[in-house]
Amino acid sequence: MSLEKALRAMFDVMAKEAARNEEFRRGLEAALIQALPADRPPPAPRALRAKRAPAVFDPVEVARQGEEVLRGELGKLDLEQLRAIVSQYGMDPSKLVMKWKRADRVAEHIVELAMERARKGEAFLAG
Repeated sequence: MSLEKALRAMFDVMAKEAARNEEFRRGLEAALIQALPADRPPPAPRALRAKRAPAVFDPVEVARQGEEVLRGELGKLDLEQLRAIVSQYGMDPSKLVMKWKRADRVAEHIVELAMERARKGEAFLAG
């Protein structure tokens, strides 16, 4: 693997983690600001945008109660509340789900991922 490809892969992983993990993102920003020369002002902050409301519940915890329970709880939420769950629980690494306009489509995506995550490790518990 060339150095360029290795660096691209490393930065891609870092960017994905920064998008998923707020503490990691803040750490990266702090490190980059400290690395700037003292005579150069820090970069201008991003345009202020409204912060997304926190997720109403953890979909994986609800999924452990059963798929129908999860579907019922998701059915009570509007599109923005569903997007908050997707955002807070890192359910959109491709950045496509947040663009969807239909709540039922976003809810179905949450169900698929939450059920998958809820089942993770079950093979090791059985037996």
